[in-house]
Amino acid sequence: MGKLNVTMLRYLTREDFRVLTAIEMGLKNHELVPASLAAAIANLRHGGVHKLLKELCKHRLLSYERGKHYDGYRLTNQGYDYLALKTLCSRGIVASFGNQIGVGKESNIYVVADEEGTPLCLKLHRLGRTCFRNIKEKRDYHQHRKAASWLYLSRISATKEFAYMKALKDRGFPVPKPIDFNRHCVIMELVDGTPMCQVSEVPDVEALYDELMDIIVRLGNHGVIHGDFNEFNIMLTDDGQPIIIDFPQMVSTSHPNAEM
Repeated sequence: MGKLNVTMLRYLTREDFRVLTAIEMGLKNHELVPASLAAAIANLRHGGVHKLLKELCKHRLLSYERGKHYDGYRLTNQGYDYLALKTLCSRGIVASFGNQIGVGKESNIYVVADEEGTPLCLKLHRLGRTCFRNIKEKRDYHQHRKAASWLYLSRISATKEFAYMKALKDRGFPVPKPIDFNRHCVIMELVDGTPMCQVSEVPDVEALYDELMDIIVRLGNHGVIHGDFNEFNIMLTDDGQPIIIDFPQMVSTSHPNAEM
């Protein structure tokens, strides 16, 4: 694990972000975005855009690829990270970046801080690590699509997680407090605890078991199922209180997968 590589973030210009945003917009209906289209969307001179594209590729924020019918550019994960982080920084939500504290099949977790120095948790959704077939089986993000951009799916995953976390927090469930989100990035309260999978013993096993079963029943009474309720997605605070995390697989009790 290491730090989130944000070295270039402070050096990127307004025009750099206009080009990154133009590529993001172009990818909504193109597999690759030609330089001419990027220039038109960014409303910049074609010659100037070509130089910016070259620099952004050099810093691995974009990739240049040859397609079947035409060549063009695509956002990399880091380029998408920078777009989300730039927005969160401009809102004053994120002011500094710390170490990576977790990595999962579909996300990277980092410690960040706001303008007042309060530590927060930053979660970057990375659905590209899972094959599309598994996504179709376990998620409803694709909505009958035959194919979809991993960046798009990661954004939908983050949006869904933030919405569920906010709804659960408002109803008194033991979940981290959601702070903000943008694209595939979710900012939430940093839980001061330990993943249950790393805890070897607890003072009262029966009481903890009863509390966890009660949470499952309460979720069901509110019409939802966590979908991945296990020791990897439960944090235990220093006083032994469980905090439930990781909600992208949460579904309604009426969902076809709810009986599985």
